[in-house]
Amino acid sequence: MSGIYIHIPFCKQACHYCDFHFSTSMGKKEAMVAALRKELLLRKGEFNDEVVETIYFGGGTPSVLETEEIQSIIDSVYDNYKVAGNPEITLEANPDDLSTGKIMALSKSPVNRLSIGIQSFFEEDLKLMNRAHNASEAENCIREATAYFDNISIDLIYGVPDMDNERWKHNINKALSFGIPHISSYALTVEPQTALASFIKKGLVKNVDDEVAQAHFYILSETLEAAGFESYEISNFGKPGYFSRNNTAYWQQKKYLGIGPSAHSYDGVRRGWNINNNPKYLKAIERGELPMETETLSVTDTYNEYVMTGLRTIWGVSLSRIASDFGENYREYALLQAEKHLRDELLHIAGDTLLTTKKGRFLADGLASDLFMVNLG
Repeated sequence: MSGIYIHIPFCKQACHYCDFHFSTSMGKKEAMVAALRKELLLRKGEFNDEVVETIYFGGGTPSVLETEEIQSIIDSVYDNYKVAGNPEITLEANPDDLSTGKIMALSKSPVNRLSIGIQSFFEEDLKLMNRAHNASEAENCIREATAYFDNISIDLIYGVPDMDNERWKHNINKALSFGIPHISSYALTVEPQTALASFIKKGLVKNVDDEVAQAHFYILSETLEAAGFESYEISNFGKPGYFSRNNTAYWQQKKYLGIGPSAHSYDGVRRGWNINNNPKYLKAIERGELPMETETLSVTDTYNEYVMTGLRTIWGVSLSRIASDFGENYREYALLQAEKHLRDELLHIAGDTLLTTKKGRFLADGLASDLFMVNLG
C-alpha cells in the first residue's frame, strides 16, 4: 500500500496560527497545477509496482482549485501510477469555498472524502484565528456536504485562549449533531514567526495554557468515545469503517510520495522534501528537475520514528518488531526507558505491545521522546 500527497500552496488569507507553506497570491495557480502534474510524471519511477490506495490533497487550501483542476491532477495520477480499484481520495476544504455548486461538482468527481477545516463554531474563535469563514458558513457547509458525501471529516482546534470547557463541549456536540463519521482535533500551538506568536508577545492575546488544552483533550476523548468514535491516533477520531486510510498509512509508516512545494516523501529508507518556495519550485519543474533534498535514515532514526508514530496510535509499539527490525539492544533500551512510565501508569504493555494509557495519551510525544535512542547507530 502507498499513498500520494499533493500540496496545494495557496490560501485566501493567512490564519494567525499557521506556519505551513502557502501563498495568498493566486496568480500562479494555473502554472502550479501544470507543475504538479509534471512532477507526478517525473517521479512515476519511484513507485515501480506500488499500488496507490490513497490520494490526499492538502495545503494550503486545496478547495481554492476549480473542480476541473483537481480532476486534471487526479487524471495525472491515474496516467502514471497503478491505482487501487477503490482509492480514498481526500480533499481538504474550507467552508467558504464549499458552495452548494462546488459540493455538487466535487461529488461528481473522483473525490470521495472531504476534510473540512471548521476549527470552531464560535465567531470569536474564528476571528482570533483569522479564518476566512464565519460560524454560519461553518454550519451550512457541513449541512450541504452531508447531503452529497458520506465520508466527511472536520477539524476542530482546542486550547484556544478564553475558550472554557463549556464552549469546547458545545463545539464537540455541535459537530456530533451533523452525524459526521470522523473528527480531527488539535491543540492550538504557538509557532514562531506566526501572527499569533506576535500577538501573545505584545500582550494582545493570552498565551495558550497547557493545562486547559489537556482538560479539553480529555473532554474530547470521553465525549467522542461515548458517541461511538475510536481514537485511533491522538488527533484522529473515527467511527468504525471511517478511519482515514491516508492518516493510518502515515502512522503505520507506509510509503508515500509528496508532490508540490514543501511536500515530504518517504520510501521506507529515505525521506525527501521539496523546496518550500513557489517560484523556485515552478522554475525547477519547468526545467525537468526535482527541487528536492533527501536523507537516508539510520537504524536509530527509523527506530525513533517508529516509537514516535506507534505511541500516538491504538496499534502501539511492537516490542518483538523492535527486536527483529532494529536489534535486541533497542528492545531492552525501550523497556528500560519505559519503566518509570509503566510505574506511573502512563504506559502499559498488552501482550507484546507497548501502548499509552488513557492517562498518558495526551503526553504521547513526550513519552516517545524518553524512549528515543540517541547514542547507537
